[in-house]
Amino acid sequence: MWLVVGLGNPGPEHAASRHNVGFRVLEKAAAAAGVPCRRRRFDSLYAAATLAGVPVTLVLPQAYMNLSGDPVRAWVEHLGLPTERVLVVHDDIDLPLGRVRVIREGGHAGHKGVRAIQEALGTAAFPRLRLGVGRPPGKPETPEFVLGAFGPEEAGVAEDMIARAAEGVLLILGEGLTAAMNRLNVRPPSGTAGAGEGEGQEGR
Repeated sequence: MWLVVGLGNPGPEHAASRHNVGFRVLEKAAAAAGVPCRRRRFDSLYAAATLAGVPVTLVLPQAYMNLSGDPVRAWVEHLGLPTERVLVVHDDIDLPLGRVRVIREGGHAGHKGVRAIQEALGTAAFPRLRLGVGRPPGKPETPEFVLGAFGPEEAGVAEDMIARAAEGVLLILGEGLTAAMNRLNVRPPSGTAGAGEGEGQEGR
């Protein structure tokens, strides 16, 4: 069994934001399986399903991003899972728009939702599916940027990334993290990597 957690902020005003791509990935995976996340428990929307032949609980915490830790800890304790079976899907400003990357564990790199989960679980040893949302050109990341929607010229790239990430969830469940890393962690052609992505950030 796996617990798959998509990170985001609740409410329709946040639905299209960069910060909510984790929600959108899980919503797409759940809808494709015919089990939308509509049930409520532990301050979360959730669905129990079998994906890629594996039993899984899909969870969308309804606490705000920086309070995601408590719902995730409640689910981990309820299901009795080791943290290596807890996959967290989230946005990442250190990856260029459209990139998808799988890691086994790592730091939070300033992501408030990931940090809250690490603090609640007492460990950073849980896998992540990171989705690149880029940074504002020529500017440092700001709260307004991640809380804002993708621009018209970015929307298609974002939709493709979300679809690939939903398929990536199935790949991780069915074939494991190594297979997913080999297939998804492919760098773009030379010269197209976004600002902020570097070899030293592989575990972030």
